Amino acid sequence: MNYKHKIQYYETDKQGVTHHSNYIRIMEETRVDAMEQMGFGYERMEEAGIVSPVMGVTCDYKRPTTFPDIIEVELSVAELTKLKARFAYKMTCRGKVVCLGTSLHCFLDATGRPVAIEDRFPEFHQWLLKLMD
Repeated sequence: MNYKHKIQYYETDKQGVTHHSNYIRIMEETRVDAMEQMGFGYERMEEAGIVSPVMGVTCDYKRPTTFPDIIEVELSVAELTKLKARFAYKMTCRGKVVCLGTSLHCFLDATGRPVAIEDRFPEFHQWLLKLMD
């Protein structure tokens, strides 16, 4: 899945470079957009009684970006278990890698107990499998 994000002026720091925290926001935008496009938005997950909190994030910055660059993000699933999914994000600008990141998510029910996503939400699990590297 691919996503595009245009760097806004307010996302830059005093030196005119995209502030590092924005790359984590771009990862979130990418993942949420992909899930919504495939019909598995957070609203649908929550209606099914499933939440998916972030357990960890990595972000390796390779090159700076500035306003009004357009970052193209390639989303994949790097790891999938019954209880967790690790998404991978490859961000490029003008054909060059600017950032590589991951986000690790678990799946819980409304009481906070772990949920086996394959059993509880099999259509979403199948979509995750299709995004595997």
